[in-house]
Amino acid sequence: MSEQQQEQKTVVITGATGQLGRQCVKAFENAEWKVIGTGFSRASGSIQKLDLTDSTAVSALLSSTRPSVVVHTAAERSPDRCATDQAGTTALNVDSTSLLARLCADMGSTLIYISTDYVFPGTPGEAPYSAGSPTAPPNFYGATKLAGEGAVLDEPGGVVFRVPVLYGEVEVNGESAVNTLLDVVWNAGGKAKVDMDHWSVRYPTNTADVARVLVDVAERYARGMESKEEMEQDLPRVLQFSSEERMTKYEICQTMADVAGLPLEHVVPNAENDLNAAVQRPYDCHLSTQELKDLGIDVRTVKFRDWW
Repeated sequence: MSEQQQEQKTVVITGATGQLGRQCVKAFENAEWKVIGTGFSRASGSIQKLDLTDSTAVSALLSSTRPSVVVHTAAERSPDRCATDQAGTTALNVDSTSLLARLCADMGSTLIYISTDYVFPGTPGEAPYSAGSPTAPPNFYGATKLAGEGAVLDEPGGVVFRVPVLYGEVEVNGESAVNTLLDVVWNAGGKAKVDMDHWSVRYPTNTADVARVLVDVAERYARGMESKEEMEQDLPRVLQFSSEERMTKYEICQTMADVAGLPLEHVVPNAENDLNAAVQRPYDCHLSTQELKDLGIDVRTVKFRDWW
C-alpha cells in the first residue's frame, strides 16, 4: 500500500444506518479513518443513499471514493423474513456481495464481509466451531450468508467475518433479536403468558465490541496488502468473533428482568425444540475466536449484565 493510501485510510461501510453499521461508523471515525457510510431506506444526513442491487451505482461510488477497505454490514438478517422473501434476500445477501467482491478485487480494496454463526448446523455436541469447520446452514438465511462467503472467497483479498446474535445501542428495540426481548420482559402488551425458547443457546455480542474488532482487522489487513497474493498467504481469510457468555433466550430475559427489577412470571421457559417450525434454528453455533487471537487482536467483550 502506498503512503498516500495509508494517509487516506478511507472506508466504505454498507448498512451504515443499521445497528452494527452505526457502531462501525463511530468506531472508524474515532480511529481517524475517512468514513463513507451508505444506506437505503433510512439514509439521511451524511449517510449516502445506495441501492446495493444497482451495479452501476455501486461501481460509481467505489470508483469515486477508492476505499482502502469496504465493510459490508448490509444484509437481510431475519431468518423468518428471509424465508418469505427468498428472491429479495438472495439479491441483497448474495448478489450484492458478489458484486462488491468483484469490484473490490479489481481496485485493490479489502472487502470485509459480515457473516453469521448460522452457516453452521449447530448440532448438539459440535460447538465450538473453528473458522475451518464444515458448514451446513440450518435455514435459508444461513444458506444465503454462506453463498455470500463463497462469493467473497472466490475473489482475491476478501475477508469473511462471522458473528453471532448482536445487541447494543439501538434506535428501536426491534432492530436487535436480543434488545427486542426487553419489550417482552417489560410486558408492554400486557400478555398473560409468553412462551420463550429455553432450548437453543446463544452468545449475545455487543455491537460496539464488534465494531472495535473490525477496526483492528481493517488496520491489520490494509497494512498487510503489499499484494493480494501476500495477504492470502500470510493472513487468514475467515475470522470469527463472539462473546463467551452462553445464554438461552429465556436466560437473557431473566437477566434483563433482574437488572430492571421487573417480574417475569408471564414469560414461560420452553425447553423443547420445535421441529415443526417453519424456520429451523440451530442448537449451539458457538464460534471460536482463535484466528483473531493468533493475529494478536483483543477479543474481550463487555459483560452482558454489566452493559444492561
